Amino acid sequence: MKLLCLSNGHGEDVIAVRVIEALRQKTQQLEVVALPIVGDGTAYHRSSIPIIAPAKKMPSGGFIYMDARELWRDVRGGLIALTLAQLKAVRRWGKERGMILAVGDIVPLLFAWLSQTNYTFVGTAKSEYYLRNEVGWLPKTSVWERKLGSVYLPWERCLLKHRRCQGVFPRDELTTNILQKFHIQAYNFGNPMMDGLIPEALIVEELETQRSLRVLLLPGSRSPEAERNWELILEAVENIIIRETKRKLCFFAPIAPSLDLNPFCEPLEARGWQLNTTTSPSTPVRDEKGLEFYQGMTRLLLTQSAYHSCLLASDLAIAMAGTATEQFVGLGKPVITFPGKGPQYTYRFAEAQTRLLGASVILVKKPSQVVEIIRELFSDPDRLQLIADNGKRRMGVNNASSRIAEHLLTF
Repeated sequence: MKLLCLSNGHGEDVIAVRVIEALRQKTQQLEVVALPIVGDGTAYHRSSIPIIAPAKKMPSGGFIYMDARELWRDVRGGLIALTLAQLKAVRRWGKERGMILAVGDIVPLLFAWLSQTNYTFVGTAKSEYYLRNEVGWLPKTSVWERKLGSVYLPWERCLLKHRRCQGVFPRDELTTNILQKFHIQAYNFGNPMMDGLIPEALIVEELETQRSLRVLLLPGSRSPEAERNWELILEAVENIIIRETKRKLCFFAPIAPSLDLNPFCEPLEARGWQLNTTTSPSTPVRDEKGLEFYQGMTRLLLTQSAYHSCLLASDLAIAMAGTATEQFVGLGKPVITFPGKGPQYTYRFAEAQTRLLGASVILVKKPSQVVEIIRELFSDPDRLQLIADNGKRRMGVNNASSRIAEHLLTF
């Protein structure tokens, strides 16, 4: 089987790699190559998957749709020449008559259609939850959006209905059902984002009487925005420590491996946190490579090697991130968020995220309001159960990569 993976972002690259790994477990006859349309394709390189065309990080980090200035920066950085070279490579590969797996949004989908060969599509960017829920349209959904009938626009649906499109794998059941009404070959195979969440470091369970409230801190993965978000998150942390004096607290901060840790350590030290250099790890996530800070009895773990462990061990998150937030919600846990200065995590992005993820994400105006939401949440077991059910429904079941791989092998 010949396969070309097209993806437009690091998260999408990771999803494509998961499907490739599932395919490799099921067949020895696989010739696979990839094209990361956005970014340098680190996930593909790590899995020894060849890249068929030039790949380059753009100044915007892939968020040109949010800001015309970011688009102009990318154009000046060579976006047009890069895109033309990538399209040429895809058209050339299409002559080999293999299968394309497009992951992301309209961009890889359009590339796949232009290839003149068969393609499938994993839709990570769009969900009907942006416009409606199981009951009906959301109040903010415009008359125009309702007339269009789906979060997938008519021209996108044309590409999804094309005779060369051999399967569409939406991110949730609601979106699958709506696309099927438009006679699109959509399959509810689950959400690949929820695959592979295996702990990298040991998670130690505490005695119930001594158990700390474990808070996940997610500042995002793109510099310099992540560093700015970190400062805001630490404001929320400071308020929690001051006001939650009766509860033992522990914070986990998984930082993207591509980021320098110094800009995250320095604000901690400026706020009175001290680095633990004398004892072995004492947080429930026992990451030997992590940096453990303490302030009184409170612990905070900075790690670049135990992301999944931190997600699995935490009770709630303070998040200003995209994919990581969605994965945490999919585990059935609550997220509290507030807008930053962008370019990604603005009020517009945060508000859209609350529509996508529903009751699982609580949007507040400023960091100082986080502690009140925590108190409300943990005094309301029914609300926590609703959040758990909602998250698992909206993010879908795991093992989707294996199901998608099985489908690809039918051709």
